[in-house]
Amino acid sequence: MAGNRDRFSTFSTATRLKQLGERTAAHVYRSQTRRQVRRSRLTGRAALLVLVLCTLVVALAYPMRQYVSQRSEIAEQRRDAEAASKRLERLRDEKARWQDNAYAEQQARKHLHFVRPGEISYIMTDPGAEAAEQHRTRQAGSDRPWYSNVWDGVDKADRPGD
Repeated sequence: MAGNRDRFSTFSTATRLKQLGERTAAHVYRSQTRRQVRRSRLTGRAALLVLVLCTLVVALAYPMRQYVSQRSEIAEQRRDAEAASKRLERLRDEKARWQDNAYAEQQARKHLHFVRPGEISYIMTDPGAEAAEQHRTRQAGSDRPWYSNVWDGVDKADRPGD
């Protein structure tokens, strides 16, 4: 009987341990399931939030780009208008100066070498100025396109006197 009793107590302890293990496993499984449910809800909400934000960014990106480009165009047009008004003011001042006969006479004397009747005009040439002019002409050739310089060279070579 003692053997039977030990066998039943072992069976009963093994059964109890097995039941305890099953309960613990079920409890752990339930808690993991709850965590997964929570994670999936938060992930779904997060995905929806990201989707909404991306949609807003895409929906607002083009209008914002247009707004910024139009603002820069407006600023550029205002600068151009201001520059044009300044130029207009300068031209009006110059027109008013040209209405004065003394200014017109001064400009004619300066640029066209006009003289009044009875005056004698002398024009003196500076040999250094001629050399400086030739030097400037050679430098201006470097600002021109290369093919213009080539054609000028061809033209010079075709002249019999040079």
